[in-house]
Amino acid sequence: MIATLSGCAAFTNPVANGIPVRMLPDDMLAPSREGFEPINLALLRTKPPEIFLLDVGDTLGIYIEGIIGDESTPPPVNLPSSSELPPAIGYPFPIRDDGTISLPLAGSVKVSGMTIEQAEHAVVRAFLDKEIIREEDFRIIVTLLRPRTVRVLVVREDQVEPSVTIRNPGLRGIGASSTTIGGGATPTGNALELPIYENDLLNALTSTGGVPNNARTPEVVIYRGYAKGGDLDEVYASQLPSPDQCLCEDASNDGRQVIRIPLRKRCGQQVAIPRDEIILRDGDIVTLRSRELDRFYTGGLLPPSEQFLPPDYDLTVIEAILKSSGPLINGGVNSSNLNGNIVGSGLGNPSPSQLSVLRKLPNGQQVNINVNLNEALKDPRYNILVQADDILLLQENRDEAFSRYFFNSVFRMDFFFRILNRNDGQGSATLGFP
Repeated sequence: MIATLSGCAAFTNPVANGIPVRMLPDDMLAPSREGFEPINLALLRTKPPEIFLLDVGDTLGIYIEGIIGDESTPPPVNLPSSSELPPAIGYPFPIRDDGTISLPLAGSVKVSGMTIEQAEHAVVRAFLDKEIIREEDFRIIVTLLRPRTVRVLVVREDQVEPSVTIRNPGLRGIGASSTTIGGGATPTGNALELPIYENDLLNALTSTGGVPNNARTPEVVIYRGYAKGGDLDEVYASQLPSPDQCLCEDASNDGRQVIRIPLRKRCGQQVAIPRDEIILRDGDIVTLRSRELDRFYTGGLLPPSEQFLPPDYDLTVIEAILKSSGPLINGGVNSSNLNGNIVGSGLGNPSPSQLSVLRKLPNGQQVNINVNLNEALKDPRYNILVQADDILLLQENRDEAFSRYFFNSVFRMDFFFRILNRNDGQGSATLGFP
């Protein structure tokens, strides 16, 4: 009765009556965050073809002695930016939209769909057929000056700045503080021109900062067809869907698609990514968004705080109490109290063992789960996983509250002894019982 009138939390706890953890149905348990692994990065790259076929957008380097270039001047030599391409010789001739190049005196020559050797043969044949040059003394060189490119936008929100944490332990744990400098996300945007046959997703990622941490960024989202025709106002007005909405591919009637490429999978799971999805096209918008870390909250006899759930491994309720610097099998004593004690006085002061977990259900309702920490320490089945947005409230049960109150406040005897009594000094000792 005295404990009730004094407002003891063990007797007035509004969340004391909940579902015992041993009676909790499986659909109310938190899903595991473990068992994932990165996908094979080879799935994000395509193998270049063995034969390069010319198409619209390619630029040929052509030199025809006496016709395209002076006989007394050597042909220009261009070194390509890619080490995979040989040096190009000649003057630039882009392939037009109809797949042809326009040559002086010879006119239009179709080269689309040909190899470099076939295109050179077609150029030679065009001059021979019009008898502009003779077969025994012609000197014609055809090379690939610049391959066609695919222009894409890569928007990344997964880049994290380096962080430094400065900790001040304080005196006897009083006034302890920590300050973190940096560590925030830094959004970046890049306009890439990827050479043809190198316009796959892996090349786009490695050119803009590398493959992200798959625990924080579990997928890549490609918006295809949203910038078609260069109408960016239409892109903004369409309100691009968030990558968190679903994990499927969406397609609209006007050819727009939202393609989602996973970056991690369950261990042992087979993943097949269609080749057409990882080959980027003109106007594609590639986005990588870092997922916000899930949080849980603590209160009661736990320090009131907001804590982060690890993204790639599980956290049990026991580990959550330790993570939040809560009391666990220590008699409920906080070493940061004002008098600096690390051991409580008296025989009593049992460790608090009543943990209430307030959990939100998918339908919006809330359930109260009661966890007996003494049982959870002995049986892992009761040491359940913490879920995002859980609220952990630690309290004493009635027996623990009564023991602490009776042995520390009611049943107590103090004895005072003088062990030294001299003119030049005095000494005393105090004994408390129980």
